[in-house]
Amino acid sequence: MIFFYTIIPAILLSLYAQYKVRSAYSKYSRIASSSHMTGAEVARRILDTNGLFDIRVEEVRGQLSDHYDPQAKVVRLSTDNYHGTSLAGTAIAAHEVGHAIQDSEGYAFLRFRHALVPVANFGSKAAFPLILAGLIFSQFQSLLLLGIVFFSAAVLFQIITLPVEFNASSRAMQLVVAQGFIRNEEERGTRKVLDAAALTYVAAAAAAVLELVRLIYIYRSSN
Repeated sequence: MIFFYTIIPAILLSLYAQYKVRSAYSKYSRIASSSHMTGAEVARRILDTNGLFDIRVEEVRGQLSDHYDPQAKVVRLSTDNYHGTSLAGTAIAAHEVGHAIQDSEGYAFLRFRHALVPVANFGSKAAFPLILAGLIFSQFQSLLLLGIVFFSAAVLFQIITLPVEFNASSRAMQLVVAQGFIRNEEERGTRKVLDAAALTYVAAAAAAVLELVRLIYIYRSSN
């Protein structure tokens, strides 16, 4: 029964989030912004306005592969967003620059997330072999518990990601309005793109928490 209360909702929420982000992106990537600036130009303008002249803006292959690399100090935009002048591209470019601004300001949640990366990576890799061993060999329940502890680090990373992403989207919305990249009637579409993107992180965090709940339930039941 615990399967239906955890795994099924997680799958449904994940599918819904993917649908929303692709639907919003598909719609607003076909609508040009009033500024007619490419995503690369928007990103460069915002970076320069905030004194971040050392941060580069580069093109990266793939769709919705946009991200900010804090190690290389690079904002990477997917091809369509880098060269395109759409509302979606403007929103996403501003969002990724929002992460660069967070980095330059030492935003607490971003710093915490960066610090968690090696712990979360190790935890996610080590967790499931331990959990599987604990489930197969019932006499070694301590392995299951240890796997749950490691998995908790990955869950914490997903949770900490939420305020980082929401803050970057909030910054993006303020920036594109303040710098005149969009007009009043374009705000709704821009916000829809940002909200849809944020929903994917909510879905990932919810799925991780539900999986953790399921594992804890299995451990308690086995004891």
